[in-house]
Amino acid sequence: MSTLSLMKYTSIIFLTHSYLPRRLKIGRQGDMTDSRTNSFLHILDILPRDLLIQTIENCGFQYQEFLLSPTSLGIPNSRLRYFLIAKLQSEPLPFQAPGQVLMEFPKIESVHPQKYAMDVENKIQEKNVEPNISFDGSIQCSGKDAILFKLETAEEIHRKNQQDSDLSVKMLKDFLEDDTDVNQYLLPPKSLLRYALLLDIVQPTCRRSVCFTKGYGSYIEGTGSVLQTAEDVQVENIYKSLTNLSQEEQITKLLVLKLRYFTPKEIANLLGFPPEFGFPEKITVKQRYRLLGNSLNVHVVAKLIKILYE
Repeated sequence: MSTLSLMKYTSIIFLTHSYLPRRLKIGRQGDMTDSRTNSFLHILDILPRDLLIQTIENCGFQYQEFLLSPTSLGIPNSRLRYFLIAKLQSEPLPFQAPGQVLMEFPKIESVHPQKYAMDVENKIQEKNVEPNISFDGSIQCSGKDAILFKLETAEEIHRKNQQDSDLSVKMLKDFLEDDTDVNQYLLPPKSLLRYALLLDIVQPTCRRSVCFTKGYGSYIEGTGSVLQTAEDVQVENIYKSLTNLSQEEQITKLLVLKLRYFTPKEIANLLGFPPEFGFPEKITVKQRYRLLGNSLNVHVVAKLIKILYE
């Protein structure tokens, strides 16, 4: 299909199979060299880059672009995504930031909305941060002097420390279930041994977690954070002690951390679903993870809709 033949259509919708991104991430990781991406790359080549924006403008809409994560609303879950809202120019948006991609929700009453179009580095620097402190005497996230363990780089450690020190974001413990049997969610020894160096481990006092995908609970790498439930145990000390141990001894050490998956209800809480949200009993735990995985955050979308109607 050529660009000319494509532009003959007045309405175009492209549907792609959802398996491809997952396989590119945790499979052979061929990226653009994977032959399965050829059709998608061809579409990107022939489509005018600004087709969407031009169409919106030509139809008389004012638009605003965003790069937003739930952390912008104080939710300890990172899922940076692109959003675009548009409104007829006869009913303009309640703020003006033309040509800017906003990294935070604009304060409508502000006369300088452009200050919210900041890059990630400036955004981090302007956050209210303090050193890692355990407010309730329980386990705390790794401080700035933590040793490098697992397969993390110094940059990743720094980023996580910044996130855990951001007092504008709630702690994970505010989203956890109190009255549930977590034994069924504990990571099995086989998974602990095989994926120990790849786990994104968080504690209840952390202010961060990574995006949960539909493979959570079935796959380990790149599917979401796991929760350390053992108190008064430092992750760094456990990992540092694994050197030169047999596999059985390594498993024994790792089991001390009592690592578990977040429950479907806890993930729903992080995604902004209301407290009364639940699943029919016939829906299995695996199916619940699949349904919740990669969901948009309810609060982020609600905030954008609210902006449209202000």
